[in-house]
Amino acid sequence: MNNAPAILRSLITFALIIPLAVVVGYMLTNPLQYSTLAIFGVLALALIFPLLMKWHYPLMLFCWNTSAVAFFVKGAPAFSLVMITLSLGISVAERMLSQEKQFIRVPQITWPLLFLIAVVLFTAKMTGGFGLRAFGSEVYGGKKYVFLIIGILSYFAVTARPIPPGKAKWYIALFFLGGTTMLVGDLYPITPSFLHFVFWIIPPSGLSYEGNNSIELGVTRLGGVGAAGIAFCLWMMARYGIQGIFLGGKWWRWCLWIVSFLLVFLGGFRSGIFAVGATFLVMFFMEGMHRTKLLLVAILSGIVTITAIIPLAPHLPFTFQRALAFLPLNISQEARTSAEDSTNWRMEMWKALMPQVSQHLLVGKGYAITAEDFQMMGYDSSFHAVDPSQQGLALASDYHNGVLSVLIPFGIWGLAAYVWLMLAGLWVLYNNWKHGDPALRTVNTLLLATCLLEFVLFASCMAGLFFSYGCGYWAGHVGLSVALNNGVCKPAPRESDQAKQARNLVRPFPRPRPAFQRYRTGL
Repeated sequence: MNNAPAILRSLITFALIIPLAVVVGYMLTNPLQYSTLAIFGVLALALIFPLLMKWHYPLMLFCWNTSAVAFFVKGAPAFSLVMITLSLGISVAERMLSQEKQFIRVPQITWPLLFLIAVVLFTAKMTGGFGLRAFGSEVYGGKKYVFLIIGILSYFAVTARPIPPGKAKWYIALFFLGGTTMLVGDLYPITPSFLHFVFWIIPPSGLSYEGNNSIELGVTRLGGVGAAGIAFCLWMMARYGIQGIFLGGKWWRWCLWIVSFLLVFLGGFRSGIFAVGATFLVMFFMEGMHRTKLLLVAILSGIVTITAIIPLAPHLPFTFQRALAFLPLNISQEARTSAEDSTNWRMEMWKALMPQVSQHLLVGKGYAITAEDFQMMGYDSSFHAVDPSQQGLALASDYHNGVLSVLIPFGIWGLAAYVWLMLAGLWVLYNNWKHGDPALRTVNTLLLATCLLEFVLFASCMAGLFFSYGCGYWAGHVGLSVALNNGVCKPAPRESDQAKQARNLVRPFPRPRPAFQRYRTGL
Protein backbone atom coordinates (compact mmCIF):
# COMPACT_ATOMS: atom_id res chain seq x y z
CA MET A 1 0.00 0.00 0.00
CA ASN A 2 1.42 3.36 -1.04
CA ASN A 3 2.06 6.04 1.60
CA ALA A 4 0.86 9.16 -0.22
CA PRO A 5 2.03 11.77 2.38
CA ALA A 6 5.55 10.27 2.49
CA ILE A 7 5.75 10.24 -1.33
CA LEU A 8 4.55 13.85 -1.45
CA ARG A 9 7.19 14.94 1.10
CA SER A 10 9.90 13.17 -0.92
CA LEU A 11 8.79 14.88 -4.13
CA ILE A 12 8.80 18.30 -2.46
CA THR A 13 12.25 17.61 -0.99
CA PHE A 14 13.70 16.60 -4.36
CA ALA A 15 11.99 19.57 -6.02
CA LEU A 16 13.92 21.87 -3.69
CA ILE A 17 17.24 20.03 -3.47
CA ILE A 18 17.84 19.25 -7.15
CA PRO A 19 17.50 22.88 -8.42
CA LEU A 20 19.57 24.08 -5.48
CA ALA A 21 22.30 21.54 -6.27
CA VAL A 22 22.33 22.66 -9.91
CA VAL A 23 22.65 26.34 -8.91
CA VAL A 24 25.41 25.60 -6.39
CA GLY A 25 27.30 23.47 -8.91
CA TYR A 26 27.12 26.24 -11.50
CA MET A 27 28.32 28.86 -9.03
CA LEU A 28 31.26 26.69 -8.00
CA THR A 29 32.79 27.39 -11.41
CA ASN A 30 33.70 30.84 -10.01
CA PRO A 31 33.64 30.42 -6.22
CA LEU A 32 35.40 33.68 -5.25
CA GLN A 33 32.75 36.10 -6.51
CA TYR A 34 30.92 38.01 -3.80
CA SER A 35 27.54 36.79 -5.05
CA THR A 36 28.74 33.19 -4.78
CA LEU A 37 30.20 33.70 -1.32
CA ALA A 38 27.01 35.42 -0.18
CA ILE A 39 24.83 32.51 -1.30
CA PHE A 40 27.18 29.99 0.29
CA GLY A 41 27.12 32.04 3.47
CA VAL A 42 23.30 32.02 3.57
CA LEU A 43 23.23 28.26 2.95
CA ALA A 44 25.84 27.63 5.63
CA LEU A 45 23.92 29.82 8.08
CA ALA A 46 20.73 27.87 7.38
CA LEU A 47 22.53 24.56 7.97
CA ILE A 48 24.21 25.56 11.22
CA PHE A 49 21.31 27.60 12.60
CA PRO A 50 20.16 24.79 14.93
CA LEU A 51 23.65 24.74 16.42
CA LEU A 52 23.65 28.52 16.74
CA MET A 53 20.36 28.39 18.62
CA LYS A 54 22.05 26.32 21.33
CA TRP A 55 25.67 27.51 21.28
CA HIS A 56 25.49 31.11 20.03
CA TYR A 57 26.37 32.61 23.41
CA PRO A 58 29.66 30.73 24.07
CA LEU A 59 30.60 31.10 20.38
CA MET A 60 30.12 34.86 20.67
CA LEU A 61 32.37 35.01 23.75
CA PHE A 62 35.08 32.99 21.97
CA CYS A 63 34.96 35.20 18.87
CA TRP A 64 35.07 38.37 20.99
CA ASN A 65 38.87 38.73 20.96
CA THR A 66 39.75 36.64 17.93
CA SER A 67 41.30 38.11 14.79
CA ALA A 68 39.06 36.07 12.46
CA VAL A 69 37.12 37.87 9.73
CA ALA A 70 34.00 36.96 7.80
CA PHE A 71 35.74 36.83 4.41
CA PHE A 72 32.50 35.77 2.69
CA VAL A 73 30.82 39.09 3.60
CA LYS A 74 31.57 42.18 1.56
CA GLY A 75 34.08 44.34 3.42
CA ALA A 76 35.36 41.33 5.42
CA PRO A 77 34.12 42.50 8.85
CA ALA A 78 35.53 41.01 12.02
CA PHE A 79 33.87 37.73 12.89
CA SER A 80 33.17 39.08 16.37
CA LEU A 81 30.78 41.64 14.85
CA VAL A 82 28.91 38.91 13.01
CA MET A 83 28.58 36.72 16.11
CA ILE A 84 27.53 39.63 18.33
CA THR A 85 24.79 40.55 15.84
CA LEU A 86 23.58 36.94 15.50
CA SER A 87 23.68 36.27 19.23
CA LEU A 88 21.83 39.47 20.09
CA GLY A 89 19.22 38.74 17.41
CA ILE A 90 18.64 35.21 18.73
CA SER A 91 18.44 36.49 22.33
CA VAL A 92 15.86 39.12 21.34
CA ALA A 93 13.82 36.46 19.49
CA GLU A 94 13.95 34.17 22.54
CA ARG A 95 12.82 37.05 24.77
CA MET A 96 9.85 37.71 22.45
CA LEU A 97 8.82 34.05 22.53
CA SER A 98 9.31 33.38 26.24
CA GLN A 99 8.82 35.52 29.32
CA GLU A 100 11.42 33.42 31.15
CA LYS A 101 14.22 34.69 28.90
CA GLN A 102 15.03 38.01 30.55
CA PHE A 103 17.94 40.35 29.90
CA ILE A 104 19.91 41.37 32.99
CA ARG A 105 18.86 44.92 33.80
CA VAL A 106 21.41 47.42 35.03
CA PRO A 107 19.96 50.91 34.43
CA GLN A 108 23.23 52.55 35.51
CA ILE A 109 24.83 51.16 32.32
CA THR A 110 21.82 51.16 30.01
CA TRP A 111 21.17 54.90 30.14
CA PRO A 112 24.69 56.09 29.19
CA LEU A 113 24.77 53.51 26.39
CA LEU A 114 21.48 54.78 24.98
CA PHE A 115 22.66 58.37 25.27
CA LEU A 116 25.92 57.51 23.53
CA ILE A 117 24.23 55.72 20.63
CA ALA A 118 21.87 58.70 20.22
CA VAL A 119 24.87 61.04 19.96
CA VAL A 120 26.51 58.75 17.39
CA LEU A 121 23.39 58.53 15.22
CA PHE A 122 22.80 62.29 15.37
CA THR A 123 26.42 63.05 14.47
CA ALA A 124 26.36 60.60 11.56
CA LYS A 125 23.16 62.20 10.27
CA MET A 126 24.70 65.68 10.43
CA THR A 127 28.07 64.78 8.87
CA GLY A 128 27.38 62.67 5.81
CA GLY A 129 25.78 59.45 6.98
CA PHE A 130 27.07 55.86 7.13
CA GLY A 131 29.01 55.60 3.89
CA LEU A 132 30.67 52.24 3.21
CA ARG A 133 33.34 52.07 0.51
CA ALA A 134 32.88 48.30 0.16
CA PHE A 135 29.32 48.90 -1.06
CA GLY A 136 30.22 51.64 -3.54
CA SER A 137 29.34 54.69 -1.46
CA GLU A 138 30.98 58.00 -2.31
CA VAL A 139 31.42 58.70 1.42
CA TYR A 140 33.76 56.40 3.31
CA GLY A 141 34.30 55.72 7.01
CA GLY A 142 31.13 53.79 7.77
CA LYS A 143 33.11 50.80 9.03
CA LYS A 144 33.98 52.71 12.21
CA TYR A 145 30.31 53.46 12.78
CA VAL A 146 29.57 49.75 12.42
CA PHE A 147 32.28 48.87 14.94
CA LEU A 148 31.08 51.54 17.35
CA ILE A 149 27.35 50.78 17.19
CA ILE A 150 27.82 47.01 17.44
CA GLY A 151 30.34 47.63 20.23
CA ILE A 152 27.63 49.50 22.14
CA LEU A 153 25.06 46.77 21.45
CA SER A 154 27.56 44.11 22.50
CA TYR A 155 26.83 44.93 26.14
CA PHE A 156 23.22 43.80 25.63
CA ALA A 157 24.38 40.67 23.80
CA VAL A 158 26.59 39.63 26.73
CA THR A 159 23.99 40.46 29.38
CA ALA A 160 21.20 38.63 27.57
CA ARG A 161 21.52 35.82 30.12
CA PRO A 162 23.37 35.16 33.37
CA ILE A 163 26.35 32.85 33.18
CA PRO A 164 25.77 29.77 35.38
CA PRO A 165 28.30 29.51 38.23
CA GLY A 166 29.30 26.02 37.13
CA LYS A 167 30.27 27.26 33.66
CA ALA A 168 31.96 30.49 34.71
CA LYS A 169 35.51 29.11 34.35
CA TRP A 170 34.85 27.86 30.81
CA TYR A 171 33.22 31.07 29.67
CA ILE A 172 36.08 33.13 31.11
CA ALA A 173 38.56 30.95 29.20
CA LEU A 174 36.58 31.40 25.96
CA PHE A 175 36.50 35.17 26.39
CA PHE A 176 40.22 35.66 27.04
CA LEU A 177 41.85 32.77 25.16
CA GLY A 178 40.14 33.76 21.92
CA GLY A 179 42.89 36.38 21.63
CA THR A 180 45.55 33.68 21.24
CA THR A 181 44.36 33.13 17.66
CA MET A 182 46.15 36.35 16.70
CA LEU A 183 49.47 34.54 16.54
CA VAL A 184 48.26 32.63 13.46
CA GLY A 185 48.50 35.78 11.34
CA ASP A 186 52.24 36.06 12.10
CA LEU A 187 52.89 32.60 10.66
CA TYR A 188 51.97 33.51 7.08
CA PRO A 189 55.57 33.89 5.76
CA ILE A 190 56.54 30.40 6.94
CA THR A 191 53.27 28.59 6.19
CA PRO A 192 53.21 26.18 3.21
CA SER A 193 51.16 27.42 0.29
CA PHE A 194 48.61 24.59 0.53
CA LEU A 195 47.59 25.93 3.97
CA HIS A 196 47.13 29.55 2.88
CA PHE A 197 43.35 29.09 2.88
CA VAL A 198 43.57 29.45 6.68
CA PHE A 199 44.46 33.12 6.18
CA TRP A 200 41.13 33.76 4.50
CA ILE A 201 39.67 33.48 8.01
CA ILE A 202 42.61 34.86 10.02
CA PRO A 203 44.32 37.52 7.86
CA PRO A 204 48.12 37.81 7.79
CA SER A 205 49.57 40.37 10.15
CA GLY A 206 51.28 43.57 9.04
CA LEU A 207 54.72 41.99 8.64
CA SER A 208 53.53 40.06 5.57
CA TYR A 209 52.52 43.31 3.87
CA GLU A 210 56.05 44.64 4.25
CA GLY A 211 57.40 42.08 1.81
CA ASN A 212 58.98 39.80 4.40
CA ASN A 213 59.14 36.17 3.33
CA SER A 214 60.70 34.90 6.54
CA ILE A 215 60.61 35.42 10.28
CA GLU A 216 63.71 36.27 12.24
CA LEU A 217 62.92 35.67 15.88
CA GLY A 218 63.77 38.70 17.97
CA VAL A 219 64.12 41.00 14.94
CA THR A 220 60.76 40.67 13.18
CA ARG A 221 58.04 42.36 15.20
CA LEU A 222 55.47 39.63 15.80
CA GLY A 223 52.51 41.67 16.96
CA GLY A 224 50.15 38.70 16.87
CA VAL A 225 52.43 36.61 19.08
CA GLY A 226 52.67 39.52 21.53
CA ALA A 227 48.88 39.88 21.60
CA ALA A 228 48.53 36.12 22.20
CA GLY A 229 50.96 36.41 25.13
CA ILE A 230 48.86 39.23 26.62
CA ALA A 231 45.67 37.19 26.24
CA PHE A 232 47.19 34.15 27.95
CA CYS A 233 48.61 36.23 30.83
CA LEU A 234 45.25 37.89 31.44
CA TRP A 235 43.43 34.56 31.36
CA MET A 236 45.78 33.06 33.95
CA MET A 237 45.33 36.08 36.21
CA ALA A 238 41.54 35.86 35.79
CA ARG A 239 41.53 32.12 36.43
CA TYR A 240 44.01 31.79 39.29
CA GLY A 241 44.85 35.31 40.46
CA ILE A 242 48.33 36.39 41.52
CA GLN A 243 48.12 34.28 44.64
CA GLY A 244 47.03 31.17 42.75
CA ILE A 245 49.79 31.56 40.15
CA PHE A 246 52.73 32.14 42.47
CA LEU A 247 51.56 30.75 45.82
CA GLY A 248 49.26 27.96 44.66
CA GLY A 249 51.89 25.24 44.97
CA LYS A 250 51.80 24.56 41.20
CA TRP A 251 55.20 25.34 39.69
CA TRP A 252 53.90 25.04 36.13
CA ARG A 253 51.54 28.00 36.63
CA TRP A 254 54.18 30.62 37.25
CA CYS A 255 56.41 29.06 34.56
CA LEU A 256 53.60 29.37 31.99
CA TRP A 257 52.86 32.94 33.06
CA ILE A 258 56.51 34.01 32.74
CA VAL A 259 56.84 32.35 29.31
CA SER A 260 53.64 34.09 28.15
CA PHE A 261 54.95 37.42 29.43
CA LEU A 262 58.18 36.92 27.47
CA LEU A 263 56.12 36.36 24.33
CA VAL A 264 54.77 39.90 24.74
CA PHE A 265 58.31 41.21 24.10
CA LEU A 266 58.30 39.60 20.63
CA GLY A 267 55.74 42.16 19.53
CA GLY A 268 58.03 45.05 20.41
CA PHE A 269 55.17 47.19 21.75
CA ARG A 270 55.71 49.21 24.91
CA SER A 271 51.95 49.33 25.48
CA GLY A 272 51.80 45.55 25.75
CA ILE A 273 54.47 45.45 28.47
CA PHE A 274 52.72 48.26 30.32
CA ALA A 275 49.29 46.59 30.05
CA VAL A 276 50.42 43.30 31.58
CA GLY A 277 52.83 44.84 34.10
CA ALA A 278 50.39 47.47 35.37
CA THR A 279 47.53 44.97 35.61
CA PHE A 280 49.80 42.65 37.58
CA LEU A 281 50.74 45.41 40.04
CA VAL A 282 47.13 46.54 40.56
CA MET A 283 45.95 42.97 41.16
CA PHE A 284 48.95 42.38 43.44
CA PHE A 285 47.74 45.06 45.86
CA MET A 286 44.02 44.37 45.38
CA GLU A 287 44.57 40.76 46.42
CA GLY A 288 46.57 41.87 49.47
CA MET A 289 49.75 40.15 48.32
CA HIS A 290 51.80 43.03 49.72
CA ARG A 291 51.00 41.61 53.17
CA THR A 292 52.47 38.19 52.36
CA LYS A 293 55.91 36.77 51.78
CA LEU A 294 55.37 37.29 48.05
CA LEU A 295 56.20 40.99 48.51
CA LEU A 296 59.78 40.16 49.52
CA VAL A 297 60.07 37.69 46.64
CA ALA A 298 58.78 40.32 44.19
CA ILE A 299 61.23 42.96 45.46
CA LEU A 300 64.21 40.59 45.26
CA SER A 301 63.14 39.39 41.79
CA GLY A 302 62.85 42.98 40.61
CA ILE A 303 66.30 43.87 41.93
CA VAL A 304 67.86 40.81 40.28
CA THR A 305 66.05 41.50 36.97
CA ILE A 306 67.12 45.17 36.87
CA THR A 307 70.69 44.24 37.79
CA ALA A 308 70.78 41.72 34.94
CA ILE A 309 69.05 43.91 32.32
CA ILE A 310 71.32 46.97 32.73
CA PRO A 311 74.48 45.30 31.35
CA LEU A 312 72.59 42.96 28.99
CA ALA A 313 70.30 45.59 27.43
CA PRO A 314 72.52 46.30 24.35
CA HIS A 315 72.69 42.56 23.62
CA LEU A 316 68.97 41.79 23.87
CA PRO A 317 66.97 41.09 20.67
CA PHE A 318 65.65 44.12 18.80
CA THR A 319 62.00 43.59 19.80
CA PHE A 320 62.99 43.30 23.47
CA GLN A 321 65.00 46.53 23.27
CA ARG A 322 62.16 48.40 21.58
CA ALA A 323 59.65 47.20 24.18
CA LEU A 324 61.98 48.47 26.94
CA ALA A 325 62.72 51.78 25.22
CA PHE A 326 60.69 53.70 27.83
CA LEU A 327 63.33 52.82 30.43
CA PRO A 328 66.67 54.68 30.71
CA LEU A 329 68.70 51.76 29.40
CA ASN A 330 71.64 51.57 27.04
CA ILE A 331 69.89 50.08 24.01
CA SER A 332 70.75 50.19 20.32
CA GLN A 333 70.18 53.41 18.41
CA GLU A 334 67.89 51.62 15.96
CA ALA A 335 65.51 50.50 18.70
CA ARG A 336 65.63 53.91 20.39
CA THR A 337 64.92 55.73 17.10
CA SER A 338 62.04 53.40 16.22
CA ALA A 339 60.38 54.03 19.58
CA GLU A 340 61.01 57.78 19.53
CA ASP A 341 59.64 58.17 16.00
CA SER A 342 56.45 56.43 17.08
CA THR A 343 56.08 58.88 19.98
CA ASN A 344 57.06 62.00 18.02
CA TRP A 345 54.52 61.64 15.23
CA ARG A 346 51.78 61.16 17.85
CA MET A 347 52.80 64.34 19.67
CA GLU A 348 52.99 66.31 16.42
CA MET A 349 49.59 65.04 15.32
CA TRP A 350 48.00 65.99 18.66
CA LYS A 351 49.43 69.53 18.50
CA ALA A 352 48.18 69.97 14.94
CA LEU A 353 44.70 68.70 15.86
CA MET A 354 44.17 70.95 18.88
CA PRO A 355 42.69 73.86 16.79
CA GLN A 356 39.99 71.48 15.54
CA VAL A 357 38.64 70.88 19.04
CA SER A 358 36.83 74.22 19.21
CA GLN A 359 35.42 73.73 15.69
CA HIS A 360 33.78 70.41 16.58
CA LEU A 361 32.94 71.04 20.23
CA LEU A 362 29.13 71.13 19.83
CA VAL A 363 28.71 69.02 16.69
CA GLY A 364 31.40 66.44 16.11
CA LYS A 365 33.31 65.79 12.92
CA GLY A 366 32.03 62.22 12.62
CA TYR A 367 33.77 59.42 10.77
CA ALA A 368 32.81 60.37 7.21
CA ILE A 369 35.78 60.48 4.81
CA THR A 370 35.68 61.96 1.33
CA ALA A 371 37.18 60.19 -1.65
CA GLU A 372 39.94 62.85 -1.85
CA ASP A 373 40.96 62.30 1.75
CA PHE A 374 40.90 58.56 1.22
CA GLN A 375 43.46 58.85 -1.58
CA MET A 376 45.88 60.45 0.89
CA MET A 377 45.61 57.54 3.32
CA GLY A 378 48.23 55.02 2.32
CA TYR A 379 50.55 52.64 4.07
CA ASP A 380 53.03 54.35 6.40
CA SER A 381 51.60 57.78 5.50
CA SER A 382 51.60 58.79 9.16
CA PHE A 383 55.38 59.12 9.12
CA HIS A 384 55.69 61.02 5.83
CA ALA A 385 52.82 63.52 5.75
CA VAL A 386 53.89 67.14 5.57
CA ASP A 387 50.92 68.41 7.60
CA PRO A 388 50.49 66.29 10.78
CA SER A 389 46.74 67.00 10.81
CA GLN A 390 46.50 65.45 7.32
CA GLN A 391 48.18 62.18 8.18
CA GLY A 392 46.39 59.00 7.22
CA LEU A 393 45.54 58.10 10.80
CA ALA A 394 44.40 61.65 11.55
CA LEU A 395 42.04 61.66 8.56
CA ALA A 396 40.69 58.29 9.71
CA SER A 397 40.11 59.64 13.28
CA ASP A 398 42.68 57.20 14.67
CA TYR A 399 44.31 59.74 16.95
CA HIS A 400 45.90 57.36 19.48
CA ASN A 401 44.56 59.73 22.10
CA GLY A 402 41.66 58.86 24.37
CA VAL A 403 40.04 62.28 24.73
CA LEU A 404 40.67 63.51 21.17
CA SER A 405 39.35 60.27 19.67
CA VAL A 406 35.96 61.06 21.25
CA LEU A 407 35.92 64.86 21.39
CA ILE A 408 36.66 65.62 17.73
CA PRO A 409 34.37 63.01 16.10
CA PHE A 410 31.41 63.41 18.52
CA GLY A 411 31.93 66.69 20.36
CA ILE A 412 31.43 67.45 24.02
CA TRP A 413 28.23 65.36 24.11
CA GLY A 414 30.02 62.22 23.02
CA LEU A 415 32.78 62.83 25.56
CA ALA A 416 30.22 63.35 28.34
CA ALA A 417 28.38 60.15 27.38
CA TYR A 418 31.55 58.08 27.28
CA VAL A 419 32.85 59.42 30.60
CA TRP A 420 29.43 58.70 32.11
CA LEU A 421 29.62 55.16 30.76
CA MET A 422 33.14 54.59 32.11
CA LEU A 423 32.32 55.90 35.59
CA ALA A 424 29.14 53.82 35.73
CA GLY A 425 31.12 50.78 34.58
CA LEU A 426 33.72 51.28 37.29
CA TRP A 427 30.93 51.55 39.86
CA VAL A 428 29.47 48.23 38.69
CA LEU A 429 32.88 46.51 38.62
CA TYR A 430 33.76 47.80 42.09
CA ASN A 431 30.52 46.55 43.63
CA ASN A 432 30.89 43.14 42.02
CA TRP A 433 34.48 42.94 43.27
CA LYS A 434 33.57 44.14 46.77
CA HIS A 435 30.36 42.20 47.33
CA GLY A 436 30.47 39.42 44.73
CA ASP A 437 30.70 35.67 45.11
CA PRO A 438 34.11 34.64 46.56
CA ALA A 439 34.34 32.03 43.79
CA LEU A 440 34.42 34.90 41.25
CA ARG A 441 36.86 37.03 43.23
CA THR A 442 39.83 36.63 40.88
CA VAL A 443 37.97 37.41 37.65
CA ASN A 444 36.18 40.35 39.29
CA THR A 445 39.56 41.65 40.43
CA LEU A 446 41.03 41.36 36.92
CA LEU A 447 38.07 43.04 35.23
CA LEU A 448 38.20 45.94 37.69
CA ALA A 449 41.99 46.26 37.32
CA THR A 450 41.97 46.28 33.50
CA CYS A 451 39.11 48.78 33.24
CA LEU A 452 40.62 51.00 35.91
CA LEU A 453 43.88 51.15 33.95
CA GLU A 454 42.00 51.84 30.73
CA PHE A 455 40.20 54.72 32.41
CA VAL A 456 43.50 56.16 33.69
CA LEU A 457 45.00 55.90 30.20
CA PHE A 458 41.93 57.55 28.70
CA ALA A 459 42.00 60.40 31.21
CA SER A 460 45.72 60.90 30.59
CA CYS A 461 45.11 61.05 26.80
CA MET A 462 47.30 57.97 26.26
CA ALA A 463 44.66 55.33 25.55
CA GLY A 464 45.94 52.86 22.98
CA LEU A 465 42.53 51.67 21.78
CA PHE A 466 40.64 53.76 19.23
CA PHE A 467 37.23 54.91 20.44
CA SER A 468 35.38 52.82 17.85
CA TYR A 469 37.10 49.71 19.24
CA GLY A 470 37.61 50.86 22.83
CA CYS A 471 33.88 51.30 23.42
CA GLY A 472 33.30 47.64 22.56
CA TYR A 473 36.23 46.68 24.80
CA TRP A 474 34.70 48.56 27.72
CA ALA A 475 31.15 47.31 27.10
CA GLY A 476 32.37 43.72 26.79
CA HIS A 477 34.32 43.72 30.07
CA VAL A 478 31.51 45.40 32.03
CA GLY A 479 28.93 43.13 30.41
CA LEU A 480 30.96 40.03 31.29
CA SER A 481 31.06 41.15 34.93
CA VAL A 482 27.29 41.72 34.94
CA ALA A 483 26.64 38.30 33.35
CA LEU A 484 28.97 36.47 35.74
CA ASN A 485 27.49 38.15 38.83
CA ASN A 486 23.90 38.21 37.51
CA GLY A 487 23.71 41.97 37.83
CA VAL A 488 25.24 44.32 40.36
CA CYS A 489 26.12 42.77 43.71
CA LYS A 490 24.98 44.56 46.83
CA PRO A 491 26.30 44.36 50.39
CA ALA A 492 24.66 41.78 52.62
CA PRO A 493 21.79 43.30 54.64
CA ARG A 494 22.84 44.28 58.11
CA GLU A 495 21.19 42.69 61.09
CA SER A 496 18.70 45.04 62.73
CA ASP A 497 19.14 46.17 66.33
CA GLN A 498 15.98 44.31 67.41
CA ALA A 499 17.25 41.07 65.86
CA LYS A 500 20.58 41.51 67.64
CA GLN A 501 18.81 42.04 70.97
CA ALA A 502 16.64 38.99 70.42
CA ARG A 503 19.65 36.87 69.50
CA ASN A 504 21.74 38.11 72.45
CA LEU A 505 18.89 37.97 74.97
CA VAL A 506 19.99 36.16 78.14
CA ARG A 507 17.24 34.21 79.88
CA PRO A 508 16.74 35.31 83.50
CA PHE A 509 16.06 31.74 84.56
CA PRO A 510 17.67 28.49 83.38
CA ARG A 511 15.74 26.20 81.06
CA PRO A 512 13.64 23.62 82.98
CA ARG A 513 15.11 20.16 82.86
CA PRO A 514 13.11 17.23 81.46
CA ALA A 515 10.80 15.39 83.86
CA PHE A 516 12.86 12.21 83.97
CA GLN A 517 15.92 14.22 85.09
CA ARG A 518 13.90 15.93 87.85
CA TYR A 519 12.63 12.55 89.04
CA ARG A 520 16.10 10.99 89.16
CA THR A 521 17.66 13.91 91.03
CA GLY A 522 14.76 14.21 93.50
CA LEU A 523 13.65 17.63 92.30
